[in-house]
Amino acid sequence: MNDKELVARHAAQQVKDGMIVGLGTGSTANYFIDELARRRSEEGLQVTAVASSVVSTIKAQELGLPLVALEHLTRLDLYVDGADEVTPDMTLLKGRGYDLVREKLLARASDTFIVLVDRTKQVGRIGEHFPVPVEVMPFAWQLVKKRLEALGGHGDLRRNAAKDGLVVTSYGSLVLDMVFDPEFDSQALDAALNDTPGVIEHGIFRGLASAVFIAAEGQIQEYWAAPC
Repeated sequence: MNDKELVARHAAQQVKDGMIVGLGTGSTANYFIDELARRRSEEGLQVTAVASSVVSTIKAQELGLPLVALEHLTRLDLYVDGADEVTPDMTLLKGRGYDLVREKLLARASDTFIVLVDRTKQVGRIGEHFPVPVEVMPFAWQLVKKRLEALGGHGDLRRNAAKDGLVVTSYGSLVLDMVFDPEFDSQALDAALNDTPGVIEHGIFRGLASAVFIAAEGQIQEYWAAPC
């Protein structure tokens, strides 16, 4: 069993009967979905799931997990997903899969948000390894880009995998991948992005994670946020 599967199975033990559980997207989240489906089949676990992406929706459907649409929810008990970067204060960078609106909605609406990572995702600052994804209104992307350049950022619209077009999110937005000065701390950058007209959402998830589970060489380390 690899570390991703180990941490995903560990997180699945947090799920209790009757919970509404948010399903993340990516390789580690896939292991979590597999384990949730196994527990339902073999242990009779009663659970309802809501997915953060079309990919996770399809996988959950194939495994027979009961699903509810996001628009029918006002809250959920638990959301489990990965992250691209995690700082010591549990600020996250997400968005390589670019479904930022759904992911941040689930993170904020959940009573508990557990983030699953390996040691390579631990960083000293947001943007250390990846640009910050900024989801923008299609007609506003140039104005947003100019505003972010005035803040010292540089970057461009994200291309699709085939490099023959642009990435379009499930919300119908475009994505700017922006790199900022290392001295621009995540709290100030989060506030600046939130205050920029034309920005739909962005990849800085600050003050949302309840816990970070880190897999390393067959061991799991749990870090829980201090109660508010």
